Amino acid sequence: MIRVKRNNTSIGLEKSIKSSLGKRIWDNKLLYLLLLPGLIYYLIFRIIPILGYVIAFKDLAPFEGLEAMFTSPFVGLRHFKDFTSSYYFWNIFNNTVILALWRLLIEFTLPIILAIMINEVIHTKFKKVVQTISYMPYFISNVVLAGIVFMLFSTSGGIIPSIVSFFGGEPGYYVTDPGWFRGILLTSIAWKNIGWCSIIYIAAMSGIDPQLYEAASIDGASKWQQIWKITLPSIGFAIMIMFILRIGVIMNEGWEETLLLYSPAVYNVADIIDTYVYRAGLEDLRYSFATAVNLFKSLIGLMLVWITNIVAKKLGHENMYS
Repeated sequence: MIRVKRNNTSIGLEKSIKSSLGKRIWDNKLLYLLLLPGLIYYLIFRIIPILGYVIAFKDLAPFEGLEAMFTSPFVGLRHFKDFTSSYYFWNIFNNTVILALWRLLIEFTLPIILAIMINEVIHTKFKKVVQTISYMPYFISNVVLAGIVFMLFSTSGGIIPSIVSFFGGEPGYYVTDPGWFRGILLTSIAWKNIGWCSIIYIAAMSGIDPQLYEAASIDGASKWQQIWKITLPSIGFAIMIMFILRIGVIMNEGWEETLLLYSPAVYNVADIIDTYVYRAGLEDLRYSFATAVNLFKSLIGLMLVWITNIVAKKLGHENMYS
């Protein structure tokens, strides 16, 4: 038996590294303590549940218990094939992509525009008031938001139908109208989230040197030219990082609002992968099938983030993973 002896220098180096690491942790113990709740949250609700994806490749019957995750029969990719070959697949997939692209366009561009508009306000107190009002809707519950939407568009005393009637139009129940549903959904989501999403851009703009604007103004640059040549390039790093983060959740966001507002009357334009997973998993008790569909969606999101990050790196922009 051959034994490899380590010299005293390597042993001393390891001890030095360990001691310095422990010292850094102890010196910053309060910061690590603040980090602990977030780590526990992600461990319990994000990392450990990943193990549950194993049932996407098994045939799990309802109420069999946790041990069924390991004892139920292995079926391979059967649930994935059932979903991709089902009658509802293309309608659900198209709705998911369409709503995701619209949300990306609205929730990525409008916050930048709002942040630029707020940044151009000279009066400090008025700027703070506008900014506060803009992000207050973010703290409204999605359930309350859905209730507000139903009240606005209700045919019995709703504000929108009343306005339509006042001008001689014929009001309808717009929330159950496939032609109106997507517009109502996207408008309500935008009203709730745009102000909050603009905070990061406002913070980035606060770090721009005011002398750049003064020099540009002296050179005769208009406000639009200052925005295009100074403001946007200066916050380009924040824009790219937020774009990659937005791409990462593009397949996940908006399902709660959709679930609360949609009905069978608008399934053809509103039924997305997440709402389909909800019905298949919790209403039909098809746990394995619903898990497979959700894993399918997660893999698409992972692929989108990976591609976006590579493109950003190739173009010389900031990216999440070097």
